[in-house]
Amino acid sequence: MNQFSEEFTSSGDDRTRDLIHDWNIEDGDITRTDPIEFDDESLRDGLQSPSVVDPPIEKKFEILRLMDRLGIHTANVGLPGAGPRAVEDVTRLCQLIVDEKLSITPNCAARTHENDIIAVAQISQKVGIPIECCTFIGSSPIRQYTEDWTLDRLLDHTRYASDLCQREGIPQMYVTEDTTRAAPETLKALYSTAIEHGAARACVCDTVGHATPSGVRSLIGFIQKVVSDTGVEGIKIDWHGHRDRNLDIANSIAAVESGVHRIHGAALGIGERCGNTSMDLLLANLKLMGYIDNDLTLLPEYVKAVSEGCHVPIPRNYPIFGTDAFETATGVHAAAVIKAFRKKDTWLANRVYSGVPADVFGLSQKISIGPMSGRSNVVYWLEQHSIEPTEEIVTKIFDQAKKADRLLSDDEILLLAR
Repeated sequence: MNQFSEEFTSSGDDRTRDLIHDWNIEDGDITRTDPIEFDDESLRDGLQSPSVVDPPIEKKFEILRLMDRLGIHTANVGLPGAGPRAVEDVTRLCQLIVDEKLSITPNCAARTHENDIIAVAQISQKVGIPIECCTFIGSSPIRQYTEDWTLDRLLDHTRYASDLCQREGIPQMYVTEDTTRAAPETLKALYSTAIEHGAARACVCDTVGHATPSGVRSLIGFIQKVVSDTGVEGIKIDWHGHRDRNLDIANSIAAVESGVHRIHGAALGIGERCGNTSMDLLLANLKLMGYIDNDLTLLPEYVKAVSEGCHVPIPRNYPIFGTDAFETATGVHAAAVIKAFRKKDTWLANRVYSGVPADVFGLSQKISIGPMSGRSNVVYWLEQHSIEPTEEIVTKIFDQAKKADRLLSDDEILLLAR
């Protein structure tokens, strides 16, 4: 009997420990145990992508409900200062939260202008729930030079916006755009002023996707010191990343490990230029790392809803949610998966040749047939389609696959199996 046959029959964490040596875990511990919050930007910053479609309100309802069911804490539902349609959509989304008693809470983007902040306050009063006002202002020297802004002007806008939020009774998150390229003395002055005038959150933004993980750790440490020096208790720090260098997930994980309270993202990473942090992949990675325990089996539905609503195709090789993610036709790889299925062991089949367990996300492995397949692929495929794998049929399909320059479609295999 194989030495593993009886020894490893338990499930879950025990099997993971026994069958997978994880070099990602140092000393067996993760570096953070306090809760992580998530802010979903799909319905606001995500819609700034030049190639997306702004979904109809019914689709936005569907997406917001899925965010709620996934355990996402807040959703940016729009920028009311953008015009009448934005006001209407934000109002209806907030009303949905009230009517359906959703756990997710809304926030809205706002420039540090009276009209934007008042628009948020009016919607909050109309629907009867608090709406966090995310007031944003540029902070980097390159932006100040381009716009002819002085620090004094930025501080005046900051004080005005924070005081107005306080007068209107709406919670404020103070956002500095391009934080990752801003000077320390400027950031200290801006955040300190906002907090002293009532801001409850300080949002650090990698607006143009400039940061690296080491830069994130350095910057977050600096902002934590700025917040601490104000002497105001209970201030939370957010991280808002972009993917221009494809470091969005790595940077967000660095922010988590640095102690940031809330991370922003958007489904499929949609957003301006190359997009925002991918919310779906961020949740997946934090789940696999042990930082969160959310039920993520709805993630494929969430990704599909945003893909359909925004007309954003999902690349076939997109991690986890692309059609290629859990499909294999390669002989050696497929054979290992098939052997696991033969043991009637789905847990094993989803991990033996995959660093991401498909079942954690409500998905499953798929065995296909192509030029690099072995005969076991053909036998298994036929069995899964209730077709007896006779020698003649297996040979016919196998020989045809070896002549092909791609995977055979199900229809082609069925035709050969006649």
